[in-house]
Amino acid sequence: MTVPFVELRDEHRALRDDLRRAWDEALDSGAFVGGARVEGFEKAFAEFCEVRCAVGVGNGSDALVLALRALGIGKGHEVITAANSFVATAEAIVHAGATPVFVDIDSKTYNIDVHRIENRITARTRAIIPVHLYGQPADMHPILEIARLHSLSVIEDAAQAHGARYHGRRVGSIGDVACFSFYPAKNLGACGDGGAVVTNDPKVADTVRMLRDHGSPRKYEHGVVGYNSRLDSLQAAVLHIKLQYLERRNQMRRRHAQTYTELLSHITGIVTPFVPDGINSVYHLYVIRIEKGSRNDLQKYLKDYGVQTGIHYPTPIHRTAAFASFNSSGCPVAEKYAERILSLPMYPEMKRNQMQYIADLLTDYCDG
Repeated sequence: MTVPFVELRDEHRALRDDLRRAWDEALDSGAFVGGARVEGFEKAFAEFCEVRCAVGVGNGSDALVLALRALGIGKGHEVITAANSFVATAEAIVHAGATPVFVDIDSKTYNIDVHRIENRITARTRAIIPVHLYGQPADMHPILEIARLHSLSVIEDAAQAHGARYHGRRVGSIGDVACFSFYPAKNLGACGDGGAVVTNDPKVADTVRMLRDHGSPRKYEHGVVGYNSRLDSLQAAVLHIKLQYLERRNQMRRRHAQTYTELLSHITGIVTPFVPDGINSVYHLYVIRIEKGSRNDLQKYLKDYGVQTGIHYPTPIHRTAAFASFNSSGCPVAEKYAERILSLPMYPEMKRNQMQYIADLLTDYCDG
């Protein structure tokens, strides 16, 4: 049996007629950047996230840069974030002109360790970017309290967590600003690329709108140096259609995660995802931890039997060549787990027999 790590074609086959109709309408309209379709999606996505404003941008990385700049964060400032994440989070901080400060991760959830944040705050700190890693919200209550005590902004990196909830609140509605990616493999993915900044602050939203369009509040007026980072109407049309199915597809991911956990929890040396009370994960990824033997050997074993897997992420950001020069006090949990975590196939169209096959292979390898 062959089990792909992710499969996008099944989703698009099911929506093909709707997608083609939407694209035909967009093509016939002659409006390809911005316009009514982008505005319609922005309104729908803001309602979904339970916030006042959503601004479509070119991608999730740009969303982070624009959010930082809209909050006035730049040269001479520091921004705290997690050591184990996709590099885009740290890149955005640097592109905004600020310095990333890396904090170790919680040993159970793999999200930022809230107990280590305050020790990394300095007079230059201006914001915290918690990453809702793998689709599971970070522990936002203590983060918000720390931010309040130190007058810091909170920017949610929700690139992997469309639709997740934290104690009843939708991810994206908790911090001052939140940033989403619509990369094709995300829970809500475009047929190209895209991103969004969401917020309850209309002034921040207006600043992001200006920055995404060359710093222009009106045509040929440029108040600041901005960017070319606009969501196009074709992607907005796709996302608006897919948004209607997101809750259902997230629920399918949760059911698959429950099945995985039931099948794997008895296997010696494998630690399944831990989800705290009050957290509603959307399982962008299903990540296990290997406590017995070599993770790399296990990954090769699964590959030999047709199972594709991933590692998210093989090197903590502060240990990459690009960020080695940034001061870090060390993040031992992130460094240790980078050698032990393994992402199993996870997508709504998965079948139980595929998960059973993976579980049987893991059982044979770990308990054999």
